[in-house]
Amino acid sequence: MDLVFFNNTTLVWLTALGVAAAVMLALYVTKKVVVHHLRRLAERTETRLDDIAVETLDATRMFVIVVMGLFAGSKLLVLPEYVHQLVTRVAIVAGLIQTALWGNRALRAWLTEYYRNRSDEPGRATSAAAVSFIARMVLWIVILLMILDNLGVNITTLVASLGIGGVAVALAVQNILGDLFASLSIVLDKPFVIGDFVIVDKYLGTVEYVGLKTTRIRSLGGEELIFANGDLLKSRLQNMTRMQRRRIVFSISVTFDTPRDKLAAIPPMLTEIVKAQQTVTFDRAHFQGIGPASMNFEVVYWVESPDYNRFMDIQQDILLQIVDGLAARDIRLAYPTQVLHTPDLRGAAEAAAAAAQRNAAPADAHGGVLPARRA
Repeated sequence: MDLVFFNNTTLVWLTALGVAAAVMLALYVTKKVVVHHLRRLAERTETRLDDIAVETLDATRMFVIVVMGLFAGSKLLVLPEYVHQLVTRVAIVAGLIQTALWGNRALRAWLTEYYRNRSDEPGRATSAAAVSFIARMVLWIVILLMILDNLGVNITTLVASLGIGGVAVALAVQNILGDLFASLSIVLDKPFVIGDFVIVDKYLGTVEYVGLKTTRIRSLGGEELIFANGDLLKSRLQNMTRMQRRRIVFSISVTFDTPRDKLAAIPPMLTEIVKAQQTVTFDRAHFQGIGPASMNFEVVYWVESPDYNRFMDIQQDILLQIVDGLAARDIRLAYPTQVLHTPDLRGAAEAAAAAAQRNAAPADAHGGVLPARRA
């Protein structure tokens, strides 16, 4: 026990090893016990935070426990200053790596719970994946910089260099970065999600995929439309899936020769036909105006459903009943016509011929017309 190795007796070495083993065992048992009890508690609660905590603590690595035990044991030894600094730095690096592993596992567990709770909302899952990826990337970059700083590297110069290089790279790939941030805006603000039917300018279709750079839409014709995320945010976009009710405006026209009493009967007829429909809210029906070739009536109503097929069924039934109602009242629908009015020129032609004949006959002394002489 009195033998000296590296300025420490055998008893001191054995004591240091005992302390290291005890610390390792204590840390390992603490991890197992805490994780076990937290897991049992998580099974009895509805909140997901304890599940994430269990997953996070379960990510504690054995090599970190070993390093921490050896670090604790080394404090009992008489070692050169540089050895103490080395052991301390190794312990700090191990602690930082373990912190990064905890954060990475927590983000993954949160993403898993997010997917599970929103399996019917794929757009939200996409946003969670993007945010989780960026958060984990930032976490590892920060941990790496802290490790380099702990090892004595001058990270100020490194960060400054990265800043200058980052500006150059950002200028070179500004379109890609613009689409990346646009994708984050899409997944966080959620103007649409996967499965929504949207109209972008003159294009329309169902959203199939929201990526980091592009969004893909399946058009009604079957082809896939690919939009850059930046361009998509700059466009006027209509999300038809989020429509709660549909406003319908249509008009009918009847002929000019329709009597006034029949014109007055048309709005009540239209009102009755529309109100008789299911899931429809009537707004108005009026004699709108007099057109170039017709008397025009306008009808406005709401379909209390965004389903386009339902709207077409209702509109079809309304139009068929309007045709029957107009026919029963002997009212004709108008169509584009032009009437050309010309004056009657036959009377004028006969008068002109008589005048010409009078001018051609010889007159007597009293102004009368003399009979023509025979040869």
